[in-house]
Amino acid sequence: MTVAVDSTAARTRGGRAPRPGPFGRLRRSYQKHWYAYAMIAPVVVVLGVLVLYPLVRGFYLTLTDADSLNSARTIGVNHIDATYRFIGLGNYADILWGPTAYDRFWSHFVWTIVWTALCVALHYVIGLGLAMLLNQKLRGRTFYRLLLILPWAVPTFVTVFSWRIMLSDSGVINSVLGSLHLPQPQWLEDPLFQRTAAVLVNTWCGVPFMMVSLLGGLQSIDPVLYEAAEMDGANPWQRFWNVTLPGLRPVSSTVVLLGVIWTFNQFNVIFLLFGNTAPDAQILVTWAYYLGFGQQPRDYAQSAAYGVLLLSMLAVFTSFYYRWLNRNEQLA
Repeated sequence: MTVAVDSTAARTRGGRAPRPGPFGRLRRSYQKHWYAYAMIAPVVVVLGVLVLYPLVRGFYLTLTDADSLNSARTIGVNHIDATYRFIGLGNYADILWGPTAYDRFWSHFVWTIVWTALCVALHYVIGLGLAMLLNQKLRGRTFYRLLLILPWAVPTFVTVFSWRIMLSDSGVINSVLGSLHLPQPQWLEDPLFQRTAAVLVNTWCGVPFMMVSLLGGLQSIDPVLYEAAEMDGANPWQRFWNVTLPGLRPVSSTVVLLGVIWTFNQFNVIFLLFGNTAPDAQILVTWAYYLGFGQQPRDYAQSAAYGVLLLSMLAVFTSFYYRWLNRNEQLA
């Protein structure tokens, strides 16, 4: 008995058992929740194959000079081994500071920022206006909701191809403008109107999501707050500014962040609307696709480097965005 007590005392310090190490805690957690680990294991494997490996492989390619001429490939029965070289951060230096950095990166970067800011602002303003309209007691409100959600329900390629037909030189939009004796822009050829058309189509596609999300936020605001503000003599603008917008802050912060991420990486609208025929309207993600798959030789390394830069930009933006939100919440 004395030996057992002494050995127990030797394993303790100050009457307390020593804390288990990280592997000990992991082992205990596994023994206690083994079924949970078994449930999530397939998800972890799938995410590792579909997400983690491509990310690691893509980052490795950014450190090489890989293209379609020096990558491993099979022609008929002949297999050609890869001959690309490791060049470190050379691709990033060439993209950001190379002799063609402005034409290949910075011009597209500026347009991507403008494109994202314009589209998200239009999504939010129009979506909020429609949400406030549908939040009123209107006859046929359910029909209007279904009608306004329709652009979101239709597949993107159908929507974009429909707009492409309408924006063509002989399309319905120019026909209407011509009947009103107004100028008929070359929506799909002129650089300025190409960008205008891209913003227009993306706004049409993105407003329904913003409207539905903000409508849910409006319906969660307690009507008593509006009644109290009205009794205090607040006019409609003051009620909107002091009750509606603060009440929508949790929803707005989330949908704006999602809108920025989706719009920044909005490949479908630009590519389906113009393909590779509008270099001035290409955003970074479509330009990365062009470098990797739309030219010869295909520049896999530069395309992957654009992808890593895009991921880094969004990660930095998300970090600052959440810090800004937390600071505003603390001040409020």
